[in-house]
Amino acid sequence: MTMDRISAAVSALGVVAGTLVLLVAFDQYRAGESAGWVALAAAVLLASLYALVRDVRRLRRPSA
Repeated sequence: MTMDRISAAVSALGVVAGTLVLLVAFDQYRAGESAGWVALAAAVLLASLYALVRDVRRLRRPSA
């Protein structure tokens, strides 16, 4: 159970990091850089959100 909580905490930090990367990518896009960075950052954020949802579902599952 402790490992599931640690995994969920790491996933939550991944969402925070993904959000920061997306914000930086938007800033760079507005400064004239490629839109590919925004797409890549969005993909990273979606992947980290998926991992967080998976970990939270695992935490909410009843123990055997």
